[in-house]
Amino acid sequence: MPVSPKLISTLLAFSAMTAASTTVLAAPAKKPTVAEAERFLADTEERLNKLNNEQARGAWVGSNFITDDTEAIASYFAERYLTAAGEAAIAARRFNGLKLAPESARKMMLLQQTLVFADAKEREQYAQLQAAMNGAYGKAKYCVKKDDSTGDACMALGEMEKVLASSRDEAKLKEMWLGWHAQSPSYKQKYTEYVALSNKGAKQMGFADTGAMWRAQYDMPPEAFSAEMERLWQQVKPLYDALHTYTRYKLRQTYGPDVVPLTGPIPSHLFGNMWAQNWNNLYPLLKPATGASSYDLSKVLEERKTDARQMTQYAERFYTSLGMQKLPASFWERSLLTKPRDRDVVCHASAWPLNEKDDVRIKMCITPTAEDFTVIHHELGHVYYFLAYGKQPYLFRNGANDGFHEAIGDTVALSITPGYLQKVGLMDQAPDADADIGQLLERALSKVAILPFAYSVDKWRWDVYSGKTKPADYDKTWWQLREQYMGMKRPAAISSDGFDAGAKYHVAADVPYARYFLADMLQFQFHRALCREAGYTGPLHRCSVYDNAKAGAKLQQMLAMGASKPWPEALKAISGEDKIDGGALLDYFAPLKTWLDAQNAAFAAAEKK
Repeated sequence: MPVSPKLISTLLAFSAMTAASTTVLAAPAKKPTVAEAERFLADTEERLNKLNNEQARGAWVGSNFITDDTEAIASYFAERYLTAAGEAAIAARRFNGLKLAPESARKMMLLQQTLVFADAKEREQYAQLQAAMNGAYGKAKYCVKKDDSTGDACMALGEMEKVLASSRDEAKLKEMWLGWHAQSPSYKQKYTEYVALSNKGAKQMGFADTGAMWRAQYDMPPEAFSAEMERLWQQVKPLYDALHTYTRYKLRQTYGPDVVPLTGPIPSHLFGNMWAQNWNNLYPLLKPATGASSYDLSKVLEERKTDARQMTQYAERFYTSLGMQKLPASFWERSLLTKPRDRDVVCHASAWPLNEKDDVRIKMCITPTAEDFTVIHHELGHVYYFLAYGKQPYLFRNGANDGFHEAIGDTVALSITPGYLQKVGLMDQAPDADADIGQLLERALSKVAILPFAYSVDKWRWDVYSGKTKPADYDKTWWQLREQYMGMKRPAAISSDGFDAGAKYHVAADVPYARYFLADMLQFQFHRALCREAGYTGPLHRCSVYDNAKAGAKLQQMLAMGASKPWPEALKAISGEDKIDGGALLDYFAPLKTWLDAQNAAFAAAEKK
């Protein structure tokens, strides 16, 4: 659920100078001064803003009206963006070594975290490949040939996901899974070319490769960031292992020992999600035998005929209850909230800032489900972050790091408790306290299940970008990581020309994924901090900060910082801590871990009999 990939890439390649930047590049090679550096930054940020607005509009049209023409338009503005980004980054290097004010030094650093293509043809090719892969993903369909004259029966990703979510027919699940993963090989060659070009651009700015450039975005050396990710994973791995073991036993009961082995990796098509990153759809199989609540938010929303606008208004009211502004009128006029009947769009939920004022939008095909209720709360987290740091200088108009941007809406979503649902009129009576395990289990099926997936997606790409994993081994390495970190395997043999990684939107669109892993950690740390600010002292999983202005003010203070300070300072502003800590997540799910361990011990004893 990212911010638009074109806009998120602002962190990686700040759109920069127009033709005027060429003048800077052509200036006499005299020793630069601090005054020159300050003028350069002021002129650059003014021009950055204009170019960013242009490329954002091009990207918006390209994602909402998928045609060859709009793909070309998006590519055109992306190319202008890349050209200017390269010019500005190179020009900024002239000022390296100057003793600048901390704010200016940070801007210079951020400005140089970009790809540079000296060759105009390479810039054009890069932009075209990016647009083509994004378009191919959005248009992909699985088609089954019919014997009669009615033509092929084709299914879009959304339709296939519904089958995976609801069916318990193992053969049908396998068909849907394989059908979707058969689409991405069509753009494997484009991805291979894209990786090579991207690395060229990263190396021209002094990075070893694009993966190293990505890891350099976190106010620490790339190798230190890799170590930090592994540290955090090891901290929370015991909780994931307990959930995986419990899920194995339940899937084994459902599909039998011939499909689900007692040990070793589990076939990935059985987890209710195309990428097995979210296991919420398995909850009916996994819920506790006693004590689980029968409340069904999806059913309530559907029975009330809650439309997309009303779903969004529920989320807006949460943020305004914290003291934040109402969404601008233009948000409601310009957002895409439902899937159009007359055209292809990229339905993957995303939030967009279209200018430096208040043109913020959502692109999402909203349906009245509990999942989308959570997702729209998440997406508005991006929107309110945009609005909060809108007064920052252009180069600071971003999250403290990309994990922060993803964590804000998820932090709010943790407050979607029974108490919150009662307050907004979606639940008549809160479940008994013994229903906590069911609620925690359901939340863990998304928050805990995604952890190894979110970590390993970029771990795979770091190896791809470094050249450690060659195109011929894309699938081999992908599934080695799936098995090592997720305990899963491919439901059929690997194909020699396969590209299963490309069946994930963020790979096709080249959106870094470490942010989701970090966001999963940060949101619980934020939640714990806001609950403390609100004066809450009970179990962390029962806390909702809805309608608490004090907690809202604390959150808003951090949001307004944008990227103006290194992320540890932003973390300290909200939590008092300057290091990411998986302990908050473990605290939140502590009652569930105790329950899972007891269940797994009972299952293991039964298997031995």
